[in-house]
Amino acid sequence: MVAAMSNSAAVAASAWVTTFLERLPAPVGELEAVQWRGREALSRQPLPSRRQEDWRFTDLAALTALAPALAPALAPASEQGRWPEPAAGVVRLWLDAPGDPLAGQSLPAGLSLLDADEVQQALGHTLATCNCEQHWPVELNQASAPRVLALRVSAVVAPTLELVSQAAGDGVMRPVRVLLLLEEKASLEVLQVQLGSGSSLTSLVIEAHLGRESTLRHGLLALGEGPACFLGHLAVEQEPRSLLESVWASHGWALSRFEPRVVQVDGEATTSLKALQLADGQQLADTHSRVEFRGPEGQLDQLHKAIADDRGRSVFNGAVKVPRAAQRTNASQLSRNLLISNQARIDTKPELEIVADDVRCAHGATVSRLQTDELFYLQSRGLSAAVAAGLLKRGFCEEVLRALPAAAAPWRPLQRLLGEI
Repeated sequence: MVAAMSNSAAVAASAWVTTFLERLPAPVGELEAVQWRGREALSRQPLPSRRQEDWRFTDLAALTALAPALAPALAPASEQGRWPEPAAGVVRLWLDAPGDPLAGQSLPAGLSLLDADEVQQALGHTLATCNCEQHWPVELNQASAPRVLALRVSAVVAPTLELVSQAAGDGVMRPVRVLLLLEEKASLEVLQVQLGSGSSLTSLVIEAHLGRESTLRHGLLALGEGPACFLGHLAVEQEPRSLLESVWASHGWALSRFEPRVVQVDGEATTSLKALQLADGQQLADTHSRVEFRGPEGQLDQLHKAIADDRGRSVFNGAVKVPRAAQRTNASQLSRNLLISNQARIDTKPELEIVADDVRCAHGATVSRLQTDELFYLQSRGLSAAVAAGLLKRGFCEEVLRALPAAAAPWRPLQRLLGEI
């Protein structure tokens, strides 16, 4: 019986991929060759199975319930009208705009578009370095993304770059692809806002190459509603003395899976990863990160936080790889989780794979409930139980959210994540 059920599920998964490919328009434009390769690869790969270690906690039922097709390159004007005005000193690019998203928009000093030859040479390089170029969600994006925002960062860019994309409506798919090449001593702050509603699918792939002594501060605010699903990849390769600060916050998706992959190619780099995911209702929020040190004296500070309520489920798998060449690595990884409901579930698995013998590496994980003594203290000051619990949850979230770029403030991330607006 188990085998029969497994075979039936495999047939259904294969049918979903086949139907998805059939609904795609013919490849065209700057990524035509990439789309053909992605579709060929996707046709040979079934949907990921829970028999695979990386996917054993990820139920794809919410994804297979969708019937996505590429959305037209234009979001409804009514939805755009609901977006807040960008903060001062922020350059907003609407990635779903028809035609060129840079039309009528001047890039700030230090930012320039890569030409077609440079895109062809650089696209996929970081994915290969991070060993995720053939990962199923990446192939899904490569099979469908009609264009890429490819930017060279050649200096310290003063304004924050805000990239906004939205998948709205039933049967809508929005693939987004971004490529960033930071030259030596360059610096850039980016805020990406991904919005999803209805029976839609958002696919995001970001590649970033950080040259020596460069700095990338990257924030991702992913806000979904209803049955919308989100699949995202962040692939970063860091050269010595570069700095990556990545902050990710997510809520509202029926299924969200985000996979940061970072490689310090020669060590001596600094990586900071902070994440917050909230799952309630019957939502599944899944983060799988991997940081690899390939040289000495690298540093990592990683904090992952999650709140699971109702029947929500949070998954975190964080792998850190320290081979023999990565002597004097200093890596810290912490997973902190709040379990609000008896029916919610949290699966957390921080991992360290250490071969080098001269390192300072630590990891830890906690799963707890709201502390009764803290609740009692707040209630003794005249607050209701609901208000007291809300204040404790806000404090739990703010440790991560305050690390988002200041450009996120108009989006009111704390209120949106906690469902207050």
